[in-house]
Amino acid sequence: MSSALTRARSPATVARRDAVTPRSQQVLCQSRSGFHAIAYTEWGDPHAPRVAVCVHGLTRQGRDFDALAVALVQRGYRVVCPDLAGRGRSDWLGDPEDYAVPQYVSDMVTMLARTGAAEIDWIGTSLGGITGIHVAAMEKAPIRRMVVNDIGPFLPWNALTRLGNYLRALPTSFANFYAAEAYFREILAPFGRLGDTEWFHLTKHSIAREADGRFRLLVDPGIGHVFRPVMFYNVSMWRQWDAIRCPVLVLRGEHSDLLTRDVAYSMTQRGPRAKLVEFPECGHAPALMDHRQIGTVVHWLTRDSLG
Repeated sequence: MSSALTRARSPATVARRDAVTPRSQQVLCQSRSGFHAIAYTEWGDPHAPRVAVCVHGLTRQGRDFDALAVALVQRGYRVVCPDLAGRGRSDWLGDPEDYAVPQYVSDMVTMLARTGAAEIDWIGTSLGGITGIHVAAMEKAPIRRMVVNDIGPFLPWNALTRLGNYLRALPTSFANFYAAEAYFREILAPFGRLGDTEWFHLTKHSIAREADGRFRLLVDPGIGHVFRPVMFYNVSMWRQWDAIRCPVLVLRGEHSDLLTRDVAYSMTQRGPRAKLVEFPECGHAPALMDHRQIGTVVHWLTRDSLG
């Protein structure tokens, strides 16, 4: 047997390959209308000493974090990337009124219990960051460190109006994969400069093929219910922010309208007194798919714990 083939089949090589192979999992959670399955992708050694939870934005799903997950696994992490209710492979909720932060927090707490981790690091983009802020504000929260990606404790009504308009304009289907990719390249342009590989990845995990050959979004249109026009007003979560005790890293896209510079600066002066990093050439929200952004997150999480 050749030495190359021996290495390919060695236990160490197999273990490394398995560590960066995603595993599909799910857990049953409860809402007012019954039970629903929350799907999540898990990476790395199930017995790793550090666990990271990566929670996506408003209409996205957990596979957005694949590149970051691989980088964290290489630093010894187990990584868990859920699809929030109504997104990705998770069930849709029976009552659209339940698409709100209390439900997301409840679901994530249930998922954390399933992982068995006593302590986790949280990386949250947009809605995932809001959910993390609410979890971290609780007494005895299990969050060791938290990365909040382009969101803060104050949400301006004009940005919320933009999101509401975006949700009401969600397409019902696409004629083919290329039409879907063109849509994501346009609507997610604020993610920053991404290559063809990244756009293909984002599209692939955001759609499903129907029996008629068309593609639909993996998003329940009902998530837009709480963004109906009568609900547009400034949202403040400074009380929750001021209650956070764990170290926090705040990431901001240079052109973000959801996390203004003034709010980002205030986040460094009160509550957990976060560290702030701003990324150029992107808006809401940095995709966390390029080497600089991934490196920033990984270095901050691991600099004093994993070497």
